[in-house]
Amino acid sequence: MNLSCQLKPDSQSAKQSLDDAFDYAAARGAICVAAAGNDGFVGSSAITHHPWVIPVAACDSNGCPANGSNLGHPIGRRGLLAPGDGIHDLLVENAGVLLQGTSAAAPFVTGAAALLWSEFPQATGTEICRALTQTNDARRNSVVPPLLDAWEAYQTLNSYFGRPMR
Repeated sequence: MNLSCQLKPDSQSAKQSLDDAFDYAAARGAICVAAAGNDGFVGSSAITHHPWVIPVAACDSNGCPANGSNLGHPIGRRGLLAPGDGIHDLLVENAGVLLQGTSAAAPFVTGAAALLWSEFPQATGTEICRALTQTNDARRNSVVPPLLDAWEAYQTLNSYFGRPMR
């Protein structure tokens, strides 16, 4: 699941419904990836705070957090940085349009998760998430997440499951 949305402030009932939906997804092994937001603040939202969500911050072409990308402890602990500056829109009617921000970055993580799961169908959602975020490593304390490394995630899953079945 790939989310790029925002909750209205002070919407406790919406937050509870969202938590219930994420809990439901987690219980069924779905992977939840969410854009961290482009407000340029350090903190978290009801979406990025949920422990089952992989929050995605945008980075520039140098791998540095993009201006305006939200950062924070839940994002740094469980999230990833992905390209979010100068991304070509693939819709024909939008030819030549360049996208930016966390909504452009989140699909990179979602796509990597989908590719990994297609190569390792025996893996659980938790194993795919751990391989992507490398959360088996020492606990992260930064508000800036590491850069998405799909190859490292592939190698992690390959070392655990062996060569993918063809």
